[in-house]
Amino acid sequence: MRGITTLVLLSSLCLVTACGALRSLDSSTEVNDSDTIVLAGEGRDVREDRTTIWEAFGPRKSEQRVQVNRYLWAASLEVLDFLPVDSVDPFTGVIVTGYGTPPGGGRSYRATVHIKDPALEARSLNVALQSRGGAVSAQTARAVEDAILSRARQLRMADKKI
Repeated sequence: MRGITTLVLLSSLCLVTACGALRSLDSSTEVNDSDTIVLAGEGRDVREDRTTIWEAFGPRKSEQRVQVNRYLWAASLEVLDFLPVDSVDPFTGVIVTGYGTPPGGGRSYRATVHIKDPALEARSLNVALQSRGGAVSAQTARAVEDAILSRARQLRMADKKI
């Protein structure tokens, strides 16, 4: 009976020790006063990357929140629908298109749209236009941004009436 008790105590001690009492630090890390491991030159908290035993066996938190304004996203795709879409990333808010010619126009353009804020504001939208001959005028890019913002406001007002 005494041997079993000793075995249980030693096993418990090993389990507690293995759960994080010993952690190794390599030469690229440093420990500051708040017991936070900071990678040299990066300034980010390594504790965010670790998983605790409670997180490992708890419910999964796989839900990701999108921080892009949905009206700006839909309006960008509608206004630039004459351009073929090369890639979209709703998590970062980037839409990249290929070259296309607008209806009634003779010049082909390509666009990169970046929606960087969930607010429906002009500062949330960044549009970069390029033609085959190089960069386009600032007035043309501003006209496309204004068209996207106007369409986004129309979509929002139509959504509120429902």
